[in-house]
Amino acid sequence: MRLILLGPPGSGKGTQAQRLIKRHGIVQLSTGEMLRAAVAAQTPVGLKAKDVMASGALVPDDIVIGIISDRLDQPDAARGFILDGFPRTVPQAEALDELLKKKRLKLDAVVELRVNESALLQRVETRVAEMRSRGEEVRIDDTPEVLTKRLASYRAQTEPLIHYYSERRKLLTVDGMMTIEHVTQEINRILAAIGALESKAPKKAVRSKPAARAARRPGRKVSKSAPNTAKKAARARGKPSKKASRSPGKSSRKAPAGARKRPAAKARRLAKKVTKKRAKA
Repeated sequence: MRLILLGPPGSGKGTQAQRLIKRHGIVQLSTGEMLRAAVAAQTPVGLKAKDVMASGALVPDDIVIGIISDRLDQPDAARGFILDGFPRTVPQAEALDELLKKKRLKLDAVVELRVNESALLQRVETRVAEMRSRGEEVRIDDTPEVLTKRLASYRAQTEPLIHYYSERRKLLTVDGMMTIEHVTQEINRILAAIGALESKAPKKAVRSKPAARAARRPGRKVSKSAPNTAKKAARARGKPSKKASRSPGKSSRKAPAGARKRPAAKARRLAKKVTKKRAKA
């Protein structure tokens, strides 16, 4: 399963990514983590990224694509991945498509978590107010002002990706304002509907003994009757029928010579006795 998660800051992408990873055994590909790992490993692409990052400039797309390419070649990415934070622009999406094509990999879906920006700002304001009331320190990047700027940047750069993937029939939209559990259930439902989730091999149905016997009976009858039928046919070819065998037998069978002579001799003796009686009389 190969996915991209899209959504503005605060939409819950990170939470849903972790749930998908645990459930389906796939890996999360975060560009920031991959860059740091490549730099630490001193790979050729990582060394290029290190020089750029040291200068304070943004890492070019070709370097990011190179790091993603190296990461996809690792064994743990064979089952699938979730791209988080990349692509952010249409050119990056086009470069990613070309990379996956070269590796003969198919992107299953792009899941967009659609949220209400006003509701997000309200959530942040409430959270900040609660943290301050408890005397907790509020992060600099976790304020309504920072979120407003990040949302504006998302609309300008990343929202065109929604149109890009929608044209390619890869976009699946989920209501990100639902509870975390409901969002997870909806993501899994739509992924199953498009066949992105791996289905386990169905278990063999255990049939009851009567059903198994009934299923085997036709095969037994056929197996027994077929040889018997063949034997009968062979006998029929080799032997004539009873009627046919009897009638020729009677006509062609000759009685023994002694059997034909005995009746005639008896008749002559009886005739002589009769003539002698008549003569005496």
